[in-house]
Amino acid sequence: MVYFLWIILGLIAVWPFLWLAGKFDVKKMHTFLGLSLVVTAICYVGFALIWGDTTWLLVESSGVAIYGLFYLLSTRFSMVWLSVGWLLHPVWDAFLHLQGPGSHIAPAWWSVACISFDAAVAGYIVYRIARESRLACSITPPLRESFF
Repeated sequence: MVYFLWIILGLIAVWPFLWLAGKFDVKKMHTFLGLSLVVTAICYVGFALIWGDTTWLLVESSGVAIYGLFYLLSTRFSMVWLSVGWLLHPVWDAFLHLQGPGSHIAPAWWSVACISFDAAVAGYIVYRIARESRLACSITPPLRESFF
């Protein structure tokens, strides 16, 4: 039951975040969500610093590099890469922090809330990509000539 509440916490937290992202044009939204992915990874570096665990400081720093790479790939190729980065971050949470060897680094409530938060952001990016593609392709069809 408590996990369910933490999932809801993540969904409540993501609502104003996505509302703000929705106010931006695609380019600014891309920057906002990309930098946010990197900041999310930096939070785990903060947890490792709090615990004074140098091994996990290196692990979490590699996470910053990994998620920074997804942001970089999204700027070079496609925003789909940013969505993939946000979608893979819950895997990091679940297998490293919730059930894995780094469970002492991040609080369980943070990891579970982050899973729903991150998945919602990934879904939103896919939604915006699809919406922008549809808008770009919605050219008014030419008027048909009447043969009457």
